Amino acid sequence: MATTKLRISARGQECQIRVPGVCNGDPQTTVLCHLPGAGMGRKHDDMFGAFGCSACHDAVDGRLKTGYDRATLRIYHLEGVIRTQWVWLEHGMVTHP
Repeated sequence: MATTKLRISARGQECQIRVPGVCNGDPQTTVLCHLPGAGMGRKHDDMFGAFGCSACHDAVDGRLKTGYDRATLRIYHLEGVIRTQWVWLEHGMVTHP
């Protein structure tokens, strides 16, 4: 998967996933965290990613046990996608019709 301007834009950004009690708040660890579910071993398009710190990324990808169930983590991730898209809209990185 090629690096895109959206993926690059995550560098140094505030985490938008914000899992309570998990988020490390360190923008130096932020990457674009893709939603799962695009098919076997595949990720969604970058447009469906969220700025996430390393801790939140590990939580939503299941590498970090948090006490939250999968559905709750999915909601935090989806909320992060929406907040991330808003940042992109504000900075003119994406447009809407």
